[in-house]
Amino acid sequence: MEIIKTDCGLCINCCGVNAYVEDGKLMKVEGIPEHWLNKGKLCPKGERLPDLLYSPARLKYPMKKVNGRFQRISWDDALGEIGAKLQELKDKYGAHTLATWTGSVGVEHFEMAAFNQRFRGAFGTPNFFNPEGICFRTRILARQITFGRYPVEEPANANCIILWGRNPDESYWPVGRIVRERVQAGAKLITIDPRRTPISKLGIYLQPRPGTDGAIALAMMNVIIEEGLWDKEFVAKHTTGFDRLMEHVKEYTVEKAETISSVPASEIRRVARIFATTKPACILEGVGHMNQFTNGLQTNRAYSILMAITGNVEVPGGWVSCPMVRLADLRLPIKEHSLGYDEFPIFHQFGKNPPPYGSASMMTEAMKSEKPYPIKGFISSGSNPALTFPDTKLFLEGIKNLELFVNIDPNMTETGQLAHYVLPACTFLEETGIGGFPYGISYAEPYIMLRKKVVEPLYESKPIWMIWSELGRKMGYAEHFPWNSDEEVAEHFFSTSGVTVKQLMEHPEGVYFGKKEYKLYEKRPFPTASGKIELFSARMEELGFPGIPGHVEPQQSPVANPEIVKQYPEILLTGCRQVEYIDAQMRDVPALRARRPNAEAEIHPATAAKYGIVHGEMIAVETPRGSIKIMANVTQDIKPGVVSVPHGWAEANCNILLDAKLLDNVSGYITMNSVACRIVKLAN
Repeated sequence: MEIIKTDCGLCINCCGVNAYVEDGKLMKVEGIPEHWLNKGKLCPKGERLPDLLYSPARLKYPMKKVNGRFQRISWDDALGEIGAKLQELKDKYGAHTLATWTGSVGVEHFEMAAFNQRFRGAFGTPNFFNPEGICFRTRILARQITFGRYPVEEPANANCIILWGRNPDESYWPVGRIVRERVQAGAKLITIDPRRTPISKLGIYLQPRPGTDGAIALAMMNVIIEEGLWDKEFVAKHTTGFDRLMEHVKEYTVEKAETISSVPASEIRRVARIFATTKPACILEGVGHMNQFTNGLQTNRAYSILMAITGNVEVPGGWVSCPMVRLADLRLPIKEHSLGYDEFPIFHQFGKNPPPYGSASMMTEAMKSEKPYPIKGFISSGSNPALTFPDTKLFLEGIKNLELFVNIDPNMTETGQLAHYVLPACTFLEETGIGGFPYGISYAEPYIMLRKKVVEPLYESKPIWMIWSELGRKMGYAEHFPWNSDEEVAEHFFSTSGVTVKQLMEHPEGVYFGKKEYKLYEKRPFPTASGKIELFSARMEELGFPGIPGHVEPQQSPVANPEIVKQYPEILLTGCRQVEYIDAQMRDVPALRARRPNAEAEIHPATAAKYGIVHGEMIAVETPRGSIKIMANVTQDIKPGVVSVPHGWAEANCNILLDAKLLDNVSGYITMNSVACRIVKLAN
């Protein structure tokens, strides 16, 4: 049996995998013992990679919908027809009529996202979208606004850790291991979350009203400044705007924060003192969750400011800068701005390297309304937006106007069922590519490995980069797509990096491509306009938004909208992750369903009693936008009045409950948390 060392592409963790292959078939997988991150272990879904590969839901060949039913079609015919239709739409409506969407695996699956962007550049459309327009990017942007770059958490060396709206055991399980190891070694743990997660029981726990985290952070600054606990030397030398911050936070007393958040003033004061006096300290905020509130971007800014005024930047155990592999850039220039450029200038116009994707919150509305122009073509790759995109109703309304809808995925999904064409992509196990997540943005480690092909592509499936390339050639863009194999693509990406494919083949467990450096500010200024950490952002103010974060009430809170809570008195959280699944994937794996068989809405016993609900019964969760049926999980480990619904379940799709009109006005992100809801007891 051959053992192939590769990289797990299920999620951003990119754990090392030993794949056992016999006669061309994947038999089992194990973690690579010498891998720096997972140290021989895999999460439950990682352990079931053979089930992912050999899923009965795999698409075997291209299919076209004819009279409402899918019929098999050749690759040549499928790509020819799709290319001809795209050209027809471009001639009629202009290039911007095409929107492309790459799923969250497009973040980890570098080639898929890169070739999507290359194709859209060749075609000429500005409308490339991906989940970073609704999920991760604002935490990056908040740090770039503050520091001019994106420093990354380094909890492995921290003596104080704040898990702020983050449950690493279910999402970044290696982070959970690291945090537990630090607590065992004596580090102090503080968790701030409406849900009391298992790891939170190892330390101090604060339970805020959802959407009020920014007020708590500002009150912590108030305490730190009032009591003289800030790092005076670091702030004086390396920050700008401290005087304005000092004046700004005077109004955010711990008593005011208690009124806003319901967290006792004494507890806010306590954690502020611990955080400021225990060094090094590290805030680990929710990866996507903390961005998806009304005030998400500014709340993330507040965390950056807390780290800065306590001197926990660019030091071991704080937030540190990590070298990046400079992979070849496949993007082609686009003249037209993407959707959201004018509406959300902070997201699209801040800094020298704005994100390449449009504001996802505008995508489906543009499809529906045909404003500012008709979007008539839509290609989704490596994603299932019919299930995972917020405001499912709007997505379904929008795609009715499409004249061409193509879905590229290994499996037949809920999205694929709605498409005109489905094209079978292979999984990451069937292609060679870039692994180890080359940006170090998960763990501040300058580490990379080659994601090696384990088996040949099954059936007629192809790598997604190849599908984009072949479609490009069909449309006359052959000069932009000269690559013919995984190996050629990998060689090209690494041609600008200083790392070679040969090196990675010789070191299949991965290599360090650089060395972490601390206190970079002693060698060169921060890459901001001032050359310092900007506690106050003049550029944000110039673009029409506050230069220092403040508290903003969720749109449907009792404070902001007392009328709506008369009908919808509870607070909805959506999107909590479960370690058995990734987004909407792998729910057809029997071993995982045995571990986590049902979608469950977490509610407190006091909330359940209010509606006469008992643990395990089916209930309805309703918002002004929609309703779902789901099993009640009555637990003490959630704040009374809060209802938490998980992500990615077709039978209980939390995105039906969301309204794409509710936004963070700074980032343009759709509000997925702190939405007003109610529970309905169903008749027996």
